[in-house]
Amino acid sequence: WRGPKEEDNYYSFYVGELDTEEEEVYYDSDWDHVLGAIDFIKNAPKDQPLCIYLPISYPHPPYGVEEPWYSMIDRNQVPERIPTPVWDEKPSILKGIAQRQNLQNWTEERWEELRATYLGMCARVDHQFGLLVQALKETNIYDNTAIFIFSDHGDFTGDYGLVEKTQNTFEDVLTKVPFIIKPPSWVNVKPHISDALVELIDFPATVEELTKIKPRHTHFGRSLIPILEGKTNIHRDAVFCEGGRLHGEIHCMELDSGSSENPEGLYWPRVNLQRSEGPEHTKAVMIRTENYKYVKRLYEKDEFYDLTHDPKELFNRIDDPSMQQIILSLKERLLQFYLETGDVVPHITDKR
Repeated sequence: WRGPKEEDNYYSFYVGELDTEEEEVYYDSDWDHVLGAIDFIKNAPKDQPLCIYLPISYPHPPYGVEEPWYSMIDRNQVPERIPTPVWDEKPSILKGIAQRQNLQNWTEERWEELRATYLGMCARVDHQFGLLVQALKETNIYDNTAIFIFSDHGDFTGDYGLVEKTQNTFEDVLTKVPFIIKPPSWVNVKPHISDALVELIDFPATVEELTKIKPRHTHFGRSLIPILEGKTNIHRDAVFCEGGRLHGEIHCMELDSGSSENPEGLYWPRVNLQRSEGPEHTKAVMIRTENYKYVKRLYEKDEFYDLTHDPKELFNRIDDPSMQQIILSLKERLLQFYLETGDVVPHITDKR
C-alpha cells in the first residue's frame, strides 16, 4: 500500500479500506484484546472486584479500517485541516518531517480521504467500546463500574501538512486528548462535557478517591470527582507537557526503532531526525492556560501562541513586544511548576 519510495504515499501512513478476506471483521490485536476483555468480564468471579487495563492501538496510524466503518464517515463532513504554516517560526523538527514525508502535493480530496479513514478507525473504537459496555450490563456490574477512556497522544492526520506525531512539539492536536469518565452509580454525577484544564495524572488521583486508596508516594494529580459532580468547572489554572532530550542522550533517540537509520522504515522521517545533535529533538516544555500557550525550547527559538485569536497555533508571537508581559507571567508560572514538582521526598524513610 505504500507504493514506490519516490512517490508521495510512501510516508503518508495511508492504507484505506482493509480487506477482511471474507471474515466478519479485520482481526488484529485490538480485536483480540477487546474480545478477550469481554470474555474476562463474563467469566470473572462474582465475589471479587474486577479491574481491566485495555490498551488498543486504534486509531494510531497506519490509517486503515475495514467496513462498515470505512464507509461510515461522510467525506463532505470531514473538518478542514489546519493549513501548513510558515516553518521559519515553528520548531525545526516539524519542517524536517514535512520535507521528508513529501506530502506537499496532496490534494484536499486525498487529505479528506485520509482523515475520513482516521475517523472510521475512531468509529470502530466506539463500536468496540459499546461491546464492552454491553458485556458489563449483561453481567449486572455496569452500574457499579468506573470506566475511564483516554489516549496517550493525538495525531496530525493532515493538520499542518503532516501525519503521525512528534515527541517534542505540543500542538493541541497532539496534546489535547480525549478523557471520558463514567463513574459508579453512587457518585452524584451530572453528565456534561467540561472544558476544564486537566492532565492525565488526574486519572490515578480520581481512582484513589473512588477506591479510598491512600497513595504511599507524592504525586501531583488532582481528583476529578468535583467536576463529575458539577460542583466546579475550574480544576487547574495551567497544564504542562514535556518532551525531547538533551544533547548526548542517545538512549532517548529511539535507536531500537527499525526506522532509525533505514529510509525504508515507515517512521524514518521523524525517528531519524531524533538522532540529530542539532535543534530538532531539543528538550522542551509547554505551559498552556485557557488563553495562551508558551513553549520553552532548549536549543532553538521558544514559542508563544495567543489561543483566543490563533487557536490553530499558526503564528508564533514569541518576539511580539506587546506580548512580553504575558510571556513573562507564563515563565514565572512554569518556574513555580518546576519548584513544586521537581523533587519529592519518599514517604518511607530509607534506613541507610
